[in-house]
This record gives sequence, structure tokens and C-alpha cells, in this order.
Amino acid sequence: MGYLRYILLLVLSLLTVSCQWQKEKLEDQIAHELSQQTGIFAVAFKDLTTNEQVLIREHEIFHAASTMKTPVMIEVFKQAAAGKFALSDSILIKNDFRSIVDGSPYSLNARDDSDRTLYEQVGTKRLLSELVYDMIIVSSNLATNIIIELVDANEVTQTMRDLGAKDIMVLRGVEDLRAFEKGLANTTTAYDLMLMFEKMAKGEVVGTEACQAMIGILLDQRFNTILPARLPGDVKVAHKTGSIVGVHHDSGIVFLPDGRKYVLVILSKNLEDEVAATNAMANVSELIYKYVISDKP
Repeated sequence: MGYLRYILLLVLSLLTVSCQWQKEKLEDQIAHELSQQTGIFAVAFKDLTTNEQVLIREHEIFHAASTMKTPVMIEVFKQAAAGKFALSDSILIKNDFRSIVDGSPYSLNARDDSDRTLYEQVGTKRLLSELVYDMIIVSSNLATNIIIELVDANEVTQTMRDLGAKDIMVLRGVEDLRAFEKGLANTTTAYDLMLMFEKMAKGEVVGTEACQAMIGILLDQRFNTILPARLPGDVKVAHKTGSIVGVHHDSGIVFLPDGRKYVLVILSKNLEDEVAATNAMANVSELIYKYVISDKP
């Protein structure tokens, strides 16, 4: 019996060493891929089956860009569940907002928005659910500002704290130039986004039905140049991107055909060649996918 136990322990030890070696190889491949680019990158990956993680600069602060729209969506579902309003409520479309600095008025420029169609509807009403959808899948800035005014940015940040995300900060809507000049920006970390999406994947944000509804929206994402770009067509990705000058992010949940899933967040800043950096981040997503599906011991 002692001999068999020794053999078993030896086999387990060898398997552990092999797994660790493969993970270190993956980390080296990711580091090499990103080192070819001028910029700063963060990666947070978690396999929700094995709990295995790869974390690179996971706690570094980045400008959130449009990744903050996922926390805003979560807050909408949270307040709707609390009875403050319904997703079927009609909301007035307007383009008149107030700076968080001094309350001065500002409006958004349609030319700077990834979705311009909503501007043609100013003065009319749309369903709140439609605005949330536009905020996520086409990253409508106008829809985002209307929704943030409804739910309150401070409430969004507090909900992130309640979920355990310690560093995500949602201070304001989009294009508040007075706030920008004061250095007041929405920020995030790769780790916090990973944690948020992990809880969503597990049905632990608001409730199971709310999580399924939010994932359904994220699955319709129109901007697919990073996480899904190099993955097979039968792999589904529920994700939200974010992009401003020198910054390009992607974050979400990857669903494999066999039912397994993992969370992946890739953030970047100080980019000089955004096209090349986007390709590199897509390659990182592919490296992680291949690692997850590989026949590891």
C-alpha cells in the first residue's frame, strides 16, 4: 500500500508540474505577443471550470472608456429589480446634460458617437430596454448619458463595490469636458472587470434571470475586433469593448460549445499603433482559447 501511495503521489506531482509548465508557457507567449507593441497592457483570464487564472497588471488603473457601460447596464437591471422603474418604461430622448463639476450644460456631438441614429430621435421617446441595448451593442454615448442620468453614476460605483470590485470608478457620462479638464474620468482595472463578468456568468449579479438577459445583450456586440476575432464561429462571446485615442479594451465571457466558459479582459493604453495593438490583443485571445481547449493533464 505504501508503494502504491508513493506512485500516486509521484504521478500527481508530475501532473502538477506539467500543468504549471503549460501555464508558464502561455504567460510567456502572451508577454511576447504584447511586448511587440508600444503601449501598456493588462490581462485578466479566469477559467470558470478549473478556476485557473492568468493575471498581468491586473490591478493597474486604466481609463475605462466604454467598458464602464457594462456596470451601468448592471445598475439599470438592479434598480429595475428594486421597482424604481421598468425596462419597458418610455424614456425621453434628449441631448442636454449637466457637468459633474459645476452643473454647466453640455451636449454630445453625433460625429463623435459610434451610433448617430439616436440623435435623430431627440424629443421622442424610446423604451429603456432599447436604450440599454444600444448602449452595449453599438456603444451609443447618447443612450449612455441618458441612462446614467436616470440611475446616477454614484449608484453604479457603489454597486461595483457591493460586487467586490474595489477600483472601478464610474463618475460621469461621456464628453463632460469640464470634468475631463479636471482629470475626472471613469476608470477600471482588468481584475475588477474579470470579477464582474465572473459573477454575471455565475448568475450572481441582481439574479439569474437578469444575468441571462444581460448576457443576451452582450452576445449581440457589434464590435468584434479583439476577443472573438480569431475564435471559431461556434464559440460565443458576450463582451463589451472600449476605445478612445490610444486606448482599446475588450472584456467579457467566452462560451465554448461543450458548455465550458471563461472570462477574459484585455486592456491597453498609450498605444501608438492601434491597429497593430488590436491584432496583438486578438492573438492573445486566441492563445488563451487554444490553451483552454488543449488536452492538459
